[in-house]
Formats: sequence, structure tokens, C-alpha cells
Amino acid sequence: MGRKPIDPDSTRSGFMTLLLLGLASCALAYTIISILFRLGSNPSVFRSQSLELQEVGSRLTLDRENGECCRGIENLELWGAAVNWGSDFKLNSSVECCKACKAKCTGGQGPCLCDTWVFCGNKEACGPKFGECWLKKQKDAMAPERQDVGNKVTWTSGLIFGNGEGIVGLETDHGTLRVKLNPDCAPHSVAYILELLALRHCAGCHFYRAEGRGNSWDAKGNHIKDASFEPPFALIQGTLEAYGMAFKRIPTEICPTIRRGAVAWVGSGPEFFISLANHQEWNKAYTVFGSVLHQDMEIAEKIAQLPTRSEIWRNINVSVLVNPVTLSIQRIKTSHEDRS
Repeated sequence: MGRKPIDPDSTRSGFMTLLLLGLASCALAYTIISILFRLGSNPSVFRSQSLELQEVGSRLTLDRENGECCRGIENLELWGAAVNWGSDFKLNSSVECCKACKAKCTGGQGPCLCDTWVFCGNKEACGPKFGECWLKKQKDAMAPERQDVGNKVTWTSGLIFGNGEGIVGLETDHGTLRVKLNPDCAPHSVAYILELLALRHCAGCHFYRAEGRGNSWDAKGNHIKDASFEPPFALIQGTLEAYGMAFKRIPTEICPTIRRGAVAWVGSGPEFFISLANHQEWNKAYTVFGSVLHQDMEIAEKIAQLPTRSEIWRNINVSVLVNPVTLSIQRIKTSHEDRS
């Protein structure tokens, strides 16, 4: 894969930008922020769209390879209106609790009846609450309400996004890549993306590497028989580290085989990539936290064809964009009608 070498000048530039923002007057700060936004980001906006969802990379692939994804975040208690009261609904594991929530999210019409599950699974710490499974409904699942978080919290919580829900847009000058998030497979990763969404900007986020499918993969992302696995690697790579927001390393989560359209971290982030091909040869090495909608892959392909220059990163030949492609993260508000 290859990780972008640290650029000291870039680091100093980011620090100076933050320093200026903190010391300048309100008028000057407004000017600087305006410039940053023009260069690297646009405010998050809500867009109501009717989507014909074809979720490539997809949840079905994750389920087939790893069993049904049902992961949550420990030491976190999410709030929300109760659908099932945990005091009257006890189960044996967090996975069972997650599946109970999913069972209320299988209808073809309307939103999920349950989008949040909260489970108490530590017998000693939970006491009489041991086994309680609370099924809840958020006012806004893309901005879930936290009741408590920290090592003293005995609950494990998770989110469920149904059809047409949990979609964010990576907006670029070449079009918006709509990404379906997978919180049940990569809850820590999705939690970070939702934090970026709440920040309402992603100044500093951009694509910097672009490599097409070359002669090794066909238009559907399948490897061509007897073709090389050498560069180009059929991907676009960038960073989702925003100025003004401290980044914490993301733990390794579900690492399925990389499929065309998969959105995954390089290591523990914040560098990430979108795959233009199926990469069985990568041996399930990367956490996948989302997938680009099928009809938007042409935008990723367009970015992959932009002018590049050759560089070597840790003995790997890579193609770096001559002009990095800035991106912002926006919310895609969809109808609840299932059009997949």
C-alpha cells in the first residue's frame, strides 16, 4: 500500500495556520477561515436526494466473509427513546443484542424501528443489570446522543444504519462520492467520521495519490488473468485529518477482502483509500469502514486519471497527484424508501 512520508513543512504550515487562527482578530480570523474553506472544504450541508442505492464493496460481502457484523464500542452508553426496555429484555451477549436491533430494521418501507443498542455484559460490574439489552431510537442516528462514556461505564453500545441511512458525501471539485458507512463492522471508525461530520468542515482533508487500474484489473475490478500485481494499484488515497481536531489512532476492526468501492484506513488512519479493484492479494490487511455507492465510482475513476508524478515511498513506486484534490464531508439526507 505505502504510507505517505511525513512532510515537516506541511506540519509546520498546519501549526502556523492554527496559531494565526488563535491570535488574530475576529475579522482576520474570518478572512483566514474563508480562504481555508475555499481551498480545502465546504461547510457540511443537508441534501435531500432520492437514491437508487447500490452499495458496492458491500455489507453483504462483509457478512459472507466474517459472519454477520455486530460490533459495538465498550464503555459507552448511548441514549435515545427506548424501543425495548432492557429491564424486561435480557440476552446473553452484545451480539444477540445487536441482532435484536437489526431484526427491527428489515422492513422495505420507512426508517429502522431501532438504530441503537446498549448492552451490559460484565456480570460483576453490571450487577442486577447484567444482560440488559436496551433497544433505542435516536432523534438523529448521524449525531447519536451520549449518556456517558469512560472506563467506569459498564455498557457497550452500537449503531445500526438501515437502507438509505448512514450515507456521507466526500465532496470534491470532480463530484461527490457517496459513502455508505458500516457502524456494525467498524464502530470506532464510523464514530470518527461522525465527529468530522459534526465539525462541519474538513479543512486539510484531501486526496494526494491516484493510480488507475492499468492493465491489471478490468472495469469491474476483477484481476486480469496472468497480469501483474505491481503498480499501479488501482486506488485513490488521501487523509481525513482535519485542522483543529486531534486525531486518535483507530483500532483495527473488521478487515475483509478489499473489494472495488471499499473505503478503508491505511494502518490506524487518518490516511485512507478507496479501492478501484478487488484486492484478494492484500490478505485482509485493512479496516473497511464504508463503501462507495456503485453509481459514484465513475467519480473515483475520474480522480484516478488526473495528472500525477512518480515518487518512491519506502521502496514502493507510487503516483502522486500534481494537484491534490481537496474534499469536504457532508451529510447526505435521503428518503427512507428502500430503493436498493
